[in-house]
Amino acid sequence: MTCSVILALGSNLGDKRQNIAIALDKIEERIGRITSLSALYDTLPEGFYTEQNFVNCVCEVDSNLNILTLFLITQEIEKEIGRTKKSVNSQYADRIIDIDLILVGDLIIQTPDLIIPHPLFHTRDFVLKPLCEIAPDRVHPVIGKTIRQLKEELDQKKNHIE
Repeated sequence: MTCSVILALGSNLGDKRQNIAIALDKIEERIGRITSLSALYDTLPEGFYTEQNFVNCVCEVDSNLNILTLFLITQEIEKEIGRTKKSVNSQYADRIIDIDLILVGDLIIQTPDLIIPHPLFHTRDFVLKPLCEIAPDRVHPVIGKTIRQLKEELDQKKNHIE
């Protein structure tokens, strides 16, 4: 059974665009056919200080893999490209590549190792902006709002802060 998977990719070390391109090739080889790909966005780091800005994008992939296998493959791809450690307890650091599972169909999963939908994606402009480009009418299965609505709400919050 094929299902639609949304992945968010980011890089802020080395040749960032090349890191993303390599990851996308590996995703297509091992996870499934990429059916939609956002533009690449240059973004500021969120959640930690670094002088290295990020390049981010999202893609939609048709995959028939079981969700845990898919998750393990994304982690293998990160290691193959050169990522040595994952963020723990919101302690973020520079990374050569980051691949996050954002949405998997309408699945809601909560295990110690995996939470779907990604628990923070609706608060992150670097995910919502490219996701709004490729899937604005997709509905967050927990919150019940479209990606477009979540992006507009985040923009309004940012405008109040600035």
